[in-house]
Amino acid sequence: MERNAARRRRRVLLSHCLRGTASVVLLTALYFMAPLEGGFGLLTVLTLVLGLLAFGLLTAWQVAAIARSEYPRLSALEAMATAVPLFLIVFSATYFMLSESVPGTFSETLNRTDALYFTVTVFATVGFGDIVPVTETGRVLTTVQMVADLIVVGVIAKALFGAMKIAMRKRRAGDLPFTDEDDGP
Repeated sequence: MERNAARRRRRVLLSHCLRGTASVVLLTALYFMAPLEGGFGLLTVLTLVLGLLAFGLLTAWQVAAIARSEYPRLSALEAMATAVPLFLIVFSATYFMLSESVPGTFSETLNRTDALYFTVTVFATVGFGDIVPVTETGRVLTTVQMVADLIVVGVIAKALFGAMKIAMRKRRAGDLPFTDEDDGP
């Protein structure tokens, strides 16, 4: 019986890890394969807004799923492995399109890898080095990302981990069907 429980925990852990990894790989592949050469304009701004809306909806759905999860910690980690890459890729695609259509926006023309690198640099708050926004549009977009980064790190992470705590309380109270001390507080 205990052996079956341990096997089940390993299977659940593996499935959460695989889904999180698959999300990162899929989102990255889509970013590099997406037709982004259209330039920066109203469509780009609309894409950014819709991408951020999709990110918000995905996060809200994940918070609800975590609150009902048998394994809330694993579900929260999986949610972060999906939501954060989506968030970063939305901004990276926007920077790439801006750099393509308005040369000189950044200290160098950005290819997709450079745009992703710049996005992660801004997200990680390590500061600017080799790539910096030069134009007002580039600086405004970078400022929008910085503010959104604070929201993602603060509010969204708090919501995900708050949902995790709710699920853990429900489980301790017996409102969820499965109890597993290895995934406890």
